[in-house]
Amino acid sequence: MNKSFERKVYLAVFLKKMKILLRSVVDCPFEQVTKNFDRDLFEFLLPPASVAELVSYEGSKPGDKVHLAFKIPWKADWISVIKESKQGKGFYYFFDEGEKLPFGLKKWRHHHQIRQLTENQTEIIDFMHFSTGFWLMDLLARPVLFLAFFPRKRLYKKYFIKFDKV
Repeated sequence: MNKSFERKVYLAVFLKKMKILLRSVVDCPFEQVTKNFDRDLFEFLLPPASVAELVSYEGSKPGDKVHLAFKIPWKADWISVIKESKQGKGFYYFFDEGEKLPFGLKKWRHHHQIRQLTENQTEIIDFMHFSTGFWLMDLLARPVLFLAFFPRKRLYKKYFIKFDKV
């Protein structure tokens, strides 16, 4: 294989952070989704207690922290800090960045966006950027992280159905 081509491919993969995008549509009014995007939802989205537990949840305003303690595959802490949040007509977003990360992650940024689609339908977007600092590990971590977050599509629908047209 051409060495110049190999270098270009390597740089393209190395310089680009790994990304995961999940879109979920829930049958629930925007106001109810934003009002209930809270600790109870976060606990609902967590894996079983045998895998991880919520140590603290301060909220989703800038400066707030969320602390998880993982038990599997080994003990590790994940602490993220909310860096920004904004709400406007028909949209709300906030994003967190990893302060202390587990499993070899060096960078983490998770953008949470909520958008009103119709009077009774809302879209929740999870957009995550991550890096282990090594492109090959990034490639290996991506499917693991994707599978860890993919259940949210189903869980959001299950959670917000109880607030439908309240």
